[in-house]
Amino acid sequence: MATAPVVDAAPAKAAPAVDNEIKGRLALVTGASGGIGAGCARDLFLHGASLALTYSSNKAPVDSLISELQAQDSSRKVSSHKVDMASDEDMKRLYEEMEQIHGHGPDILVSNAGYGKRIPDIVHIPISEWDYTIQVNLRASFILTKYAVPHMQKQHWGRVIFMSSISALGGGINGAHYAASKAGLDGMMRNLAGKLAKDGITVNNVAPAMIGETGMIPNAEFLVGTPGDVKNIPVGRLGTPQETANVVTMLCRTGYMTGQSLLLSGGLK
Repeated sequence: MATAPVVDAAPAKAAPAVDNEIKGRLALVTGASGGIGAGCARDLFLHGASLALTYSSNKAPVDSLISELQAQDSSRKVSSHKVDMASDEDMKRLYEEMEQIHGHGPDILVSNAGYGKRIPDIVHIPISEWDYTIQVNLRASFILTKYAVPHMQKQHWGRVIFMSSISALGGGINGAHYAASKAGLDGMMRNLAGKLAKDGITVNNVAPAMIGETGMIPNAEFLVGTPGDVKNIPVGRLGTPQETANVVTMLCRTGYMTGQSLLLSGGLK
């Protein structure tokens, strides 16, 4: 009986190596003068990253943060950059400065800087307010990511994290302009996650709600008697910038997670 010819099987394609190390990486954290941005910067630095930190006008908190971090480890670079997230020129200059100071663009992008004027009623939202909110919260993240991706593709490793909001899911106490800007981030994140996974780049977002120690919510007392009162939060307290940073760092250190929006809300929906 004739036997079928033996055909050599094609060699199995080697799986990409698992690399979740962020020590030695450069993280760009926008909006680092605020509580959440500063918290993310501290935690990424704790895990060995160098930092490029942006602020819009309030330089003092970033200077203080840099002094604090470099007192812990002066061997890593931490740079500060004044950037208006509504300015294309400023964002282009930011990347030029990173190239000069750090030698390359970011390995990790935490697009945290945002804007939100609380106007719940659509009738009272000026068209100019809609345009500016979309520009700062959505368009800026697109531009920052566009500039970050080539370096990430070149090294076949990158992490992109957008700071979304419970408003993207229809919750929260802000208006349609803010909700649309954050929902847009969610759509962009999911699109990019599918397109960039082959390049070793993950794209996710964190959607925090009711985080204290921030410019928007300094403490629980600030919210007493409002819809944001902590008595309405199932866990019974505000979240903290450190808890937000915990999630951001987890995403940086988990290359198997991409295309996800993580709601950090104490049980609020």
